[in-house]
Amino acid sequence: MKPYANNWQDFPDYIIGITKQIWEDRGVESLNHYYAPDIVVRSPMGIQRGNEAVKASTMTTIHEFPDRQLFGEDVIWSETPEHGHLSSHRLITKATHLQDGQFGKATGKTWTVRVIADCAAKGETIYDEWLVRDYGGIVRQLGYDPAEFAAQLIEKEGGPQAAQPAFLPEYDMDGGYHGRGNDNPWGQKYADILNRIMAQDFNHIFKSYDRAVIGDYAGGKTTLGRNDSIGFWLGLRASFPKAEFKIHHQIGMDGGMLSPRAAIRWSLDGLHEGWGSFGAPTGKPVHVFGMCHAEFGPWGLRREYALYDEIAIWKQILMAGP
Repeated sequence: MKPYANNWQDFPDYIIGITKQIWEDRGVESLNHYYAPDIVVRSPMGIQRGNEAVKASTMTTIHEFPDRQLFGEDVIWSETPEHGHLSSHRLITKATHLQDGQFGKATGKTWTVRVIADCAAKGETIYDEWLVRDYGGIVRQLGYDPAEFAAQLIEKEGGPQAAQPAFLPEYDMDGGYHGRGNDNPWGQKYADILNRIMAQDFNHIFKSYDRAVIGDYAGGKTTLGRNDSIGFWLGLRASFPKAEFKIHHQIGMDGGMLSPRAAIRWSLDGLHEGWGSFGAPTGKPVHVFGMCHAEFGPWGLRREYALYDEIAIWKQILMAGP
């Protein structure tokens, strides 16, 4: 690894380092240096445009969860001359709900969830971003049901006609990054697995996953074994049986004293037509914004991290009207 932008040991060191500086070291003002003034930040809950909006939301979160910590687990990255670096940064984040805020009255409860953030960077400036926080995992640990929390959130925002819409592709903005990742075989292997799963070939998990696979999934769920991994993916696909699956970005890499691994950003677009992880079918249109990491070993896929935002999905279902 080469030193990055003169100030960092390498590119992962930069990503992990500035995350700590911004959040745990309370360096919110450093976003003026590390984030482009007109950055586009997309999450399943919507889009923010501009560094001022990012700083405002950062301060709101720090206020509500003043002891929040973010532990960088891995940075899976690619590079092109045209677009610079793209990091897919996976974190474990924990905090205590100590102040009133977007999650309601302070509960004093502690939560721990995962986040995956894809950041496009040139030099020390991040200019485009996609991220998924496991909001479903947070609200469950705070004592709420995700569907009920989404309904309450809609009412707080003025009802279905006025509430802030979730992210939809038609609302997207061009932040400047147009790369697709790299052609490393581990990224292609994981893309093939996900395409098979989304084509309803759930038996493929028995063939491609380690028998002792550990899954860390949306909703703060940790599973062991192939059957539980099948349960996660089957529950999602059953809810949206005809939805169109797309892979938007894929990276594969090996080395760095870690297992061969992959990062994929994907989506599902279709109708809530089946019984699955999202209850009785409603026929409502839904966009699922998903991000995954995978690690491989001698007996197949040995660790999987798959996130989507349950609250954003429920919000779309409930806001669509009768």
